[in-house]
Amino acid sequence: MNDSFYRDYEDLHRGSRELIKTRLRAYLPFITPLPACIRPASAVDLGCGRGEWLELLGESGFDAFGVDLDEGMLAACRERGLSARHADAIKTLREMPDDSMALVSAFHVVEHMPFGEARALIDEALRVLRPGGLLILETPNPENLVVGASSFYQDPSHERPVPPELLRFAVKHAGFERARVVRLQEAPELRSASSVSLIQVLNGVSPDYSVVAQKAAPADVLAQFDAPFSATFGISLESLAQRYDAHADSQIANVKQLLAESEGRLANTIQHGSEGLALVEQRLLDTEARIAQLDARATEAEARAAQATATLHAMLQSRSWRITAPLRSTVATARRIKAAARENRISSACKRRVKSALLRIGFAILQRPGLTRAALLVLDRVPGVKYRLRNLMRGPSGRPPPQASTNHLSPRAASIYEELKKAMDARNR
Repeated sequence: MNDSFYRDYEDLHRGSRELIKTRLRAYLPFITPLPACIRPASAVDLGCGRGEWLELLGESGFDAFGVDLDEGMLAACRERGLSARHADAIKTLREMPDDSMALVSAFHVVEHMPFGEARALIDEALRVLRPGGLLILETPNPENLVVGASSFYQDPSHERPVPPELLRFAVKHAGFERARVVRLQEAPELRSASSVSLIQVLNGVSPDYSVVAQKAAPADVLAQFDAPFSATFGISLESLAQRYDAHADSQIANVKQLLAESEGRLANTIQHGSEGLALVEQRLLDTEARIAQLDARATEAEARAAQATATLHAMLQSRSWRITAPLRSTVATARRIKAAARENRISSACKRRVKSALLRIGFAILQRPGLTRAALLVLDRVPGVKYRLRNLMRGPSGRPPPQASTNHLSPRAASIYEELKKAMDARNR
């Protein structure tokens, strides 16, 4: 491409220069030992793009240059004083002598060419590298399902995705001593997350990867690179899927545990409810038995009451009850007299009864004029009785008291007294 299309596309979709340069620092553990063990530390970057990697190589002590077919990208390198020229990647390697480079790199290049050309690039890189030299091939990671199915094809110059194991096998097959798959640019929070969602399984795998390969060299040279080659980088689809499965299994186990606990609580509730129901039923049975006992007792009491009523009725209707009536009356009177004697009420009671009797007699005489005259003739012959009767009727002064009290008389005697008083007052007038 000779216009600025691809450069503008990279600026929009790949990220800023600062971001890409920061991401490229992930390779420092691999390249830092090279300038010390391979001199001169020459490096070539195939498809150098905007030159971020060239800048980082220069800062790390390498004598590096780059080649690219896009003039827009080369212009970006020249603007920063980087060594870059217009050239084909494989042709450039073929023009280099054997064992002349410490580092060959190609970032996001192999996906732009047929796989046969990618294999040719690998073969030429092995030839031009010095013993212990490194080959770095970075490309989009199709293990990330969103990358492999969608975002990879947003770049119209892409040919086909290259799976990590295929590219690793290719460099090993070409004759490199060792190769490591380095997965890159995953979300930092996913590196240690124990629980992941389904969408994170789909798009959380490292979106880029590289194969870092090393040419055979003496053991002391290779040993300086053992640490980065034995390290694990990024997140694979398999590891993320395993975490998802483990989290799902844990959730299922938790749900099963909750269900088991719920079933246990439900069983206990049912058991307690059954025991409570049995207790209530027993109490109901006991209550019914007590009610039956009370009913029986009530029936028995009613029968006894009826029998007592019948016995009483028979007794009241019997001849013996009628015959003994005077005796019972005498006994009752004797009891009252005994009680009055105990309370010193006999004399006053007798006086009240005598007065009541005299008053009744006087009232009866006053009701009959003939008896009245006869009574007066008799009383004239018995002055003492006449005097006492007059005093009884008139009071101690010989005159009727203005307000005679009848509180000591019975209702019947008081009534007789009032009638006598009226008669006496009428006669005196």
